[in-house]
Amino acid sequence: MSAHLKLISHALCPYVQRVAIVLKEKAVDFERVDIDLGNKPAWFLRLSPLGKTPVLQVDDGEALFESAVICEYLDETRPPHLHAADALVRARERAWMEFGSAVLSGIAVLYSASDDERLDAAYAALRVRFERLEAALAGRSEGPWFGGPRFGLVDAVFGPAFRYFEVIPPEGLFDGLPRVAAWRDALAGRPSVRGAVAAGYAARLHAFLVERGSALSRRLATMAA
Repeated sequence: MSAHLKLISHALCPYVQRVAIVLKEKAVDFERVDIDLGNKPAWFLRLSPLGKTPVLQVDDGEALFESAVICEYLDETRPPHLHAADALVRARERAWMEFGSAVLSGIAVLYSASDDERLDAAYAALRVRFERLEAALAGRSEGPWFGGPRFGLVDAVFGPAFRYFEVIPPEGLFDGLPRVAAWRDALAGRPSVRGAVAAGYAARLHAFLVERGSALSRRLATMAA
């Protein structure tokens, strides 16, 4: 397909990164337009009923919102397919994509925690999720990705989630979870995952986290002192 694609983005949004990873895996050219979510332009609100990024806009004026919908659309319309051919495997992978969204929600709880007690509880809750992920990976075929040798949409979902812990101290989240740790390392080295954010992303994320005034903000400030 030759339609020009425009990805409406925010520089730190992990859901945008999912779409960018899929586009890069499929070697699709696209234009990326960053907006300020604190001052959303009117044209963006006309495209995004929920007022959230990402939005994928094509030449005919059609605009898609919600990252999972966009990723599924791209996988149906542009090769190579990242979902499994088997319907049951696809359904399982869609479920783990939703699990990845729950992990992102847990990360938001972590960096928003107002005090150390809530911060420690958020770390503990994420640890439980990663333990469940470790058990799921134990049942998969050998290979660096969630689907074994096949890079899929679940990988595109978790790449941005794991990237947070290049800036946020993991505090033992991955200790004793060799499959999750190996998957995280493999995703960090994948060109599409690395290329899903612009230069300076880590510094911008750090600044965003410090400015929140949360317990994690104070911990990061202490580490930098």
